[in-house]
Amino acid sequence: MTERLPPQLADALRPGLPGLAEEIIAAIGREVPEYRRPLEGPFGRGLRAGVERALGRFVEALVDPAAVDDASTREIYVELGRGEVRSGRSLDALLSAYRLGARIAWERCVEAGRAAGFEPEVLYELASRIFSYIDRISAESVEGYAAEQSATLAERQRRRRALVRLLARDDAGAEEIRDLAQLAVWPRPATVAALVTRTGDADRLASRLGGETIAAADQDLALAFVPDADAPGRHAELAAALDGVPAALGPTVPLERAAQSLARARAAHDIQERGLLPPASPLRTEEHLLDLLLHGDGALAADLAARALAPLDDVREGARARLIETLRAWLDEPGQVSRVAERLHVHPQTVRYRMAQLRDLLGDRLDDPDARFELALALRATAASSTT
Repeated sequence: MTERLPPQLADALRPGLPGLAEEIIAAIGREVPEYRRPLEGPFGRGLRAGVERALGRFVEALVDPAAVDDASTREIYVELGRGEVRSGRSLDALLSAYRLGARIAWERCVEAGRAAGFEPEVLYELASRIFSYIDRISAESVEGYAAEQSATLAERQRRRRALVRLLARDDAGAEEIRDLAQLAVWPRPATVAALVTRTGDADRLASRLGGETIAAADQDLALAFVPDADAPGRHAELAAALDGVPAALGPTVPLERAAQSLARARAAHDIQERGLLPPASPLRTEEHLLDLLLHGDGALAADLAARALAPLDDVREGARARLIETLRAWLDEPGQVSRVAERLHVHPQTVRYRMAQLRDLLGDRLDDPDARFELALALRATAASSTT
């Protein structure tokens, strides 16, 4: 502070400080809508301490400029800013209260300064100091507000990640989900669909997917739960957010069955990464149930194919391939020799010859519906595995 303000001005202002503090507090409660209530409890005590300490610190600085740098007093205004976040308010109300307090303080300080005989130039400088001081206090509260907002967001994200892990469990209880959702400030949707993709930042994925999506990392995968995934236009929004990154979207299910949707999405994403499903972004698992049935367990599909086609194991490789090709066409169009021949680009007699060979090898399995179904599944499993 400059030397333009005489220290004697502090002696003229001190007697009026207690009454000035009460006047400012009353005006805040009356004129700032958000504070139009009894200023009691922690906030009321904090505001009163802030007003009283602000006035005292300002007047002390007229005598000792270092008084304005008091760390303990600064913390009062930082904490007031933090308190606004905890109360769910913006910072506008607190800053309005500061401006109101500055105006009242200026008016009363001018009256006291005039009564003590100080020149107008001194009082003009006093006004400048008062409003600069309020700017400083405001900045301290803005700092506290920003710090608390950041901490609150970080804690909310942590709880939302914990909620994803809870929803992924088959044994998650409804009350447990409800309680954690409240702590995570997550409006519980009626339905969700799980989404699985490979990404390095689950929080960023949740933000991109929008619509109160929550996500968490699971090693190098991201697991997400998308509310109301079947809403009009929602699939297009998800595709735009994923921007071509392969992902699997599980079925839409009630919230308490979220783990089932996730299990389906996990299985589909695994098959997708094995190249047995298209790299869609996202891939709807409900449109690929047969693929999930066939390839959800790769070892099981291989065992099925090996057992069902075992009678062909001793056939020479080239002949075996031709027989399998014919069997596949025959099962797709049973009894249609001409259509099978046309599909294979061979003579109908060739089809009859190959089918005779297959009957020798497979026997009456070609006439049993269950056996034909097993053969069809085995051929599809074999065809898919041969493309990877």
